[in-house]
Amino acid sequence: MKSFSTLRQLVKLNVFLNKSFKNHCVFSFAAVRKFCISPSVDQKWGKNKKHRNIKLNIYFDTMGDPDIEKILAPLRASVKEQDKELSLAPNNTFDRAKMEDLLKRRFFFDQSFAIYGGITGQFDFGPMGCAFKANLLQTWRQFFVLEEQMLEVDCSILTPEPVLKASGHVDRFADLMVKDIQTGECFRLDHLIKAHLEKISADKKISQETKQECQDIVIKLDGMNKDEMAAVMAKFNMRSPITGNELTQPIEFNLMFATQIGPSGLIKGFLRPETAQGIFVNFKRLLEFNQGKLPFAAAQIGNAFRNEISPRSGLIRVREFTMAEIEHFCDPNEKNHPKFQTVKNTQMLLYSACNQMDGKPAERTNIGAAVDKGLVANETLGYYMARIQQFMVRCGVDPTRLRFRQHMANEMAHYACDCWDAECLTSYVGRRKKLPEPKVIDVVEPVANKGVLGKTFKKDAKVITDALAKLQINDMEYLERNLESNGSYDLTVGEQKYALTKDMVSVKSIRKPSM
Repeated sequence: MKSFSTLRQLVKLNVFLNKSFKNHCVFSFAAVRKFCISPSVDQKWGKNKKHRNIKLNIYFDTMGDPDIEKILAPLRASVKEQDKELSLAPNNTFDRAKMEDLLKRRFFFDQSFAIYGGITGQFDFGPMGCAFKANLLQTWRQFFVLEEQMLEVDCSILTPEPVLKASGHVDRFADLMVKDIQTGECFRLDHLIKAHLEKISADKKISQETKQECQDIVIKLDGMNKDEMAAVMAKFNMRSPITGNELTQPIEFNLMFATQIGPSGLIKGFLRPETAQGIFVNFKRLLEFNQGKLPFAAAQIGNAFRNEISPRSGLIRVREFTMAEIEHFCDPNEKNHPKFQTVKNTQMLLYSACNQMDGKPAERTNIGAAVDKGLVANETLGYYMARIQQFMVRCGVDPTRLRFRQHMANEMAHYACDCWDAECLTSYVGRRKKLPEPKVIDVVEPVANKGVLGKTFKKDAKVITDALAKLQINDMEYLERNLESNGSYDLTVGEQKYALTKDMVSVKSIRKPSM
């Protein structure tokens, strides 16, 4: 009886905690099966009011099933292995959802046309958002345009088709996507493959060979063509991550927004996907303005548009966005920079193409050494990499979360001899949640002898087992008392009564981890 007294105390304690902390309370019992806490059988008030029975997520018996314990054992071992790995990682407590909620409530930004249902990947900036954006762009203009004496332009957003045809955008500015055959839901293929292979790699049961293959594919994914990606899909039997339905073959989807210019609709155009074209088509005028001298740099700030397949990363991946772009023109045979000595000692985290291919981590070095070794192609590129890092740190980016990743040969633009992307580690990068230490608690539960019940009650044995699993605290106390004093207990299920003996059912108090 002591165990039931303890249970009642725990229930009282939980009710108190629940009132005090509302949804932050963790109930003290193992949670596996739902049941109801009802008024005592001696209480008659409210007996016809169904809402008097309050459903609580409290569980008792399912975790006692040895088959389930057998399944959970290796999972608990995996959790311990993950804890060892995660204990070495920084303890990050940033809650992105709360941050975004705050920014929207203060109207830094919100989804465009929200009162009409909104459109994914489009956002409006409020007063505070506009002020923040203006300060950021003003800092960029001061840091680059004014300090580097760049030539600033402001070109048209609406671009005729021949311009983007010449730049290759009409033919090649596309992402591969697949569709759910039944629902029509679209998925960007490279993102789908990466997520699927990372999930496979995280499985402890797969072989090291398969894991290595998955990691190699993820590294080379940006350089794969449509047929290669289709082969990866088929090999790993990829399906819709939402419904599990089959997917179509890869489809090329051009990311530009097409439109017609003029009333006749005969002149085809696009909303510019980037700001560079306006600078390139004005190169001759800019060179003349600079008195025909090289090198010089041109800059532009303005909106660009990309019809993203699945924009699901907040403000990072949107369909309309502001770009601040620089194009630095120099003699291809003279790529030294007169101000390189001022930045050569800047420490940077560089993730070279070789390290990516070899599965090695990024390496920290100064930009001067990287240029001397040929890791970064020339002084002009190295100078602007260092300046970009300085700008990002000035704007508040944590330097420990910043690196530069070199494009590999299979993803390099056809006109480039070297290319590096500045990458920030953000809360949009997937992380595993560190689990708390498991708690061991005392649980009282009825234990049915299924073999004896099956022989005695035949097909009704399952009905009895299910009814025992749903017994409330008072009922279990009554069951234990009757078994000890009378050696039997009458279980009522509907209109049927079953006489249970000690060899058919018992009440046990066990210790098990809280779930």
